[in-house]
Amino acid sequence: MKKLFFLLFLHLLYNASFAQQAPRLLIRGDDMGYTHSGNEALIMCFQHGIEKSIEVLVASPWFPEAVKLLKQNPGIDVGIHLDLTSEWENIKWRPLSDCPSLKDSAGYFFPMVYPNKNYPGRAIAEQHWKIEDVEKEFRAQIELALKNIPNISHFSAHMGCTNLSPEVRALTIRLAKEYKIPVDPEWDYKGFIGYDGPHKTSGEKIESFIRMLSKLEPGKTYIFLDHPGLCNDELKAVYHIGYEDVCEDRQGVTDVFTSDKVKTVIKQKGIQLISYRDLKQSP
Repeated sequence: MKKLFFLLFLHLLYNASFAQQAPRLLIRGDDMGYTHSGNEALIMCFQHGIEKSIEVLVASPWFPEAVKLLKQNPGIDVGIHLDLTSEWENIKWRPLSDCPSLKDSAGYFFPMVYPNKNYPGRAIAEQHWKIEDVEKEFRAQIELALKNIPNISHFSAHMGCTNLSPEVRALTIRLAKEYKIPVDPEWDYKGFIGYDGPHKTSGEKIESFIRMLSKLEPGKTYIFLDHPGLCNDELKAVYHIGYEDVCEDRQGVTDVFTSDKVKTVIKQKGIQLISYRDLKQSP
């Protein structure tokens, strides 16, 4: 009997050590709220796939639906995807607050954060933006999210907007502390890993994602983010100059996140899927 207990103890010790050494991977789906198609895909990737965190654009047109879906799926780890842009050609959104320096002539957010050759002079970085307007808008987005979504765990940045300047970055960290968001927003700028190889088609994405998985190192923590969607008539109408294949591209992300082949590789390699809530325990 003592031998049996000793073997059981060794087995538990080995499993605990293995779990501690396993690569940790956070799969993050961005931009909930930008379309109905995106909302459906993001929920699908959580329910039937490997996605562990969903980032919500609070000022976006499909935010009300996002709120309903997230309440129906309370286990999802949710991030407030702080936003200063509205990049698509056929669908736009406006700030939630009165912030004149962040609006274009039509009252929408500017399409880009940083200068872009396809949108000359239409980046937020090229405007005379004011930090008080950024703070006002970030607060409006945070407070609306906290009012409507119970399981917020962190901030993240849409198109890198919280890194617009050192002043904006410092503001983001200060707001995180003030609103008691438990995950340090600096995680939005480090720890990322991407596809290892071509990733235009669904097949290429799956194979390049699997190659990436094979290179994860024991004991390290990684974040992989992408933008799920369902390629339908709605998403075919969504694009911006320089990114016209949105429909096919985002369907491919959904295919990766729900792929049985990908799930099998993750299980075989002992990769631990985590959420932002787990990052405090990361090495």
